[in-house]
Amino acid sequence: MNGVIIVDRGSKSYEVKKELSEICFKIKNETKCLFSKYCFLEVTEPQIDEVLNDCFKLHMDKLIIIPYFLYSGKKVKLAINRIMKFYNKTTTKIIISKPMLMHTLIIKAIEHRISKAMQKNNITINKQNIDVLIICHGSKESNSHFSIMYVIDELRPKYRNVKHCFLEIENPDINNGILYCANKNPDVLVIVLYFLHSGIHVKYDVHKELDPAIKKYKLKKVIITDHIGKDKNFSDLVIKRYREVENAN
Repeated sequence: MNGVIIVDRGSKSYEVKKELSEICFKIKNETKCLFSKYCFLEVTEPQIDEVLNDCFKLHMDKLIIIPYFLYSGKKVKLAINRIMKFYNKTTTKIIISKPMLMHTLIIKAIEHRISKAMQKNNITINKQNIDVLIICHGSKESNSHFSIMYVIDELRPKYRNVKHCFLEIENPDINNGILYCANKNPDVLVIVLYFLHSGIHVKYDVHKELDPAIKKYKLKKVIITDHIGKDKNFSDLVIKRYREVENAN
């Protein structure tokens, strides 16, 4: 029998834990795994060590670890290093999947978030007339650049303009992202929140910069999507990552 552990960065938010619980429930139903749990790298419980030890008590054949991160940066490396400490402490085979990056299901999730936001605001307009700004967290890791550029390159042929900006660490920042879009004179600008969870960044930090910039540059119509991790395509991607590992081993 197999087990699955989703490793998330960590949040005290009830909404985050609810989303992860729903994904774990879906995994268990669709894969018939004996064990399907989430854990956190930091911030709050349950931590990696605790969940791994609970899993090993069941003496499973295989444990598949799924890093629930949009970038393969230092947080993923830290999670992997912590997990590797257990390799020689159990007879269970531990396998780590790819993170949540560079996959067509992410593109589908973004397009679905855009579509849902348009419907919610009663706007009907051809995709080729929509401008899109994707707000990302930002990372010092060079690999994160390739992840976001994959997304941008996949979306560009489908919309009038597609641009990205960052909350912190990288440039362009949110103000310059909005300025770039304003200079394109969009009829409708859809802002995509490229985050897995509705945590502090999505609820507060983004809006501290975004709201004043929207007001400053006097855009005609601005729509903001829900965070992309809310989309069902992300739970489908978790299942996909599980299947990739299962079929390869």
